[in-house]
Amino acid sequence: MKVRFQALIAVLLFISLFAGIPSSTAAAPIPGAVIPDQYIVQFADSVIDVPARVQALAARHGLTIDYVYTAALKGFAGKIPARALAQVQAEADIITVQPDHIVALEAQSVPTGISRIGATASPTAKIDGADERVDVDVAIIDTGIQRNHPDLNVVGGHNCTNRNPSSWDDGNGHGTHVAGTVGALDNDVGVVGVAPGARLWAVRVLNRFGFGSESSIICGINWVTSNANTIDVANMSLGGSGSDSPCGGSDAYHNAFCNSVDAGVTYVVAAGNSSADANNYRPATWDEAITVSALADFNGEAGGGAAATCRTDEDDTLANFSNYGADVDLIAPGVCIYSTYPTNSYATLSGTSMAAPHVAGAAALYKANNPAATPAQVKTALQNAGNLNWNNSDDPDGIKEKLLDASNL
Repeated sequence: MKVRFQALIAVLLFISLFAGIPSSTAAAPIPGAVIPDQYIVQFADSVIDVPARVQALAARHGLTIDYVYTAALKGFAGKIPARALAQVQAEADIITVQPDHIVALEAQSVPTGISRIGATASPTAKIDGADERVDVDVAIIDTGIQRNHPDLNVVGGHNCTNRNPSSWDDGNGHGTHVAGTVGALDNDVGVVGVAPGARLWAVRVLNRFGFGSESSIICGINWVTSNANTIDVANMSLGGSGSDSPCGGSDAYHNAFCNSVDAGVTYVVAAGNSSADANNYRPATWDEAITVSALADFNGEAGGGAAATCRTDEDDTLANFSNYGADVDLIAPGVCIYSTYPTNSYATLSGTSMAAPHVAGAAALYKANNPAATPAQVKTALQNAGNLNWNNSDDPDGIKEKLLDASNL
């Protein structure tokens, strides 16, 4: 069985803001675009030996296999030649054959927030510089994490972007930044996260340019599901266009996500940065996720009126790039957030990508005290703990979501 690394060559979209113009002149992949001849295939539950079935199909139809899914989903992803597509679709034990799509980071250009959400008052976080660590495991499904960053407790990971599953270091910076907001150490150095010292698992599904595919995301979800007895919370600060669908339907990506939630993993996802309704983006639109929009906050305090810092926006309002709508479950700081970055450094970034890990950290605090809580119970608890102390005058949907409040978690 042939195994192929799916390369997505792209102009440096996100890190070019910090590292200069890249040498590549290839056009940047478009999030949501179909990847030619690449498909995600979902088997019926009657298939017992998934790897053997995949190998047989590959040999019979000349398929190139990228990923084999056995936990969150029974199936595989890879190249199906046009001549063989109808034959594969006709296989009796195959439920769906769906096109694979490009997925990208939900980040803007440039993160504030621990004070604003009250994490410094949390009895579980115990933020006091004593380096006490929250007993919880969080997966960062992203670009990887710098494994030896001195301000992070990184304990392991998995790579879905090439053939070496152990090479999950961060080549972009986004995943390391997200990880710091979730769980940077409370050690008087650098920054502190919402759940200081949480055990962080780097699940690399996006390449160094911040791009991946739905199949690579399913690979990450599959790995998390395989380790659901360890992983409590997963953060997905990424997304692409797409609509909602029911669990158990024809969408393999959503089914994998649903099955992982059913396995007990709480997923927190970014609403997106298109100033649009989140119901047109996934995973943001999925009910099983905790979907987070971004608050512009420049001083870590309620009340508004603070001067803008790293980017133009109005203090204590919906960030001017943030997606919105009925699918959003919570709002959290996502503008000018300072957090960990590769090469033992720190950086300031903005985006719903930066808002989501505040909520993932809060979910980790709740799970540390309520290990048997289901994902639905975690979502309800965080919403009940939230407050309405922000200005939604610029929120197009008129729905005032709860602002994350971790002070009593």
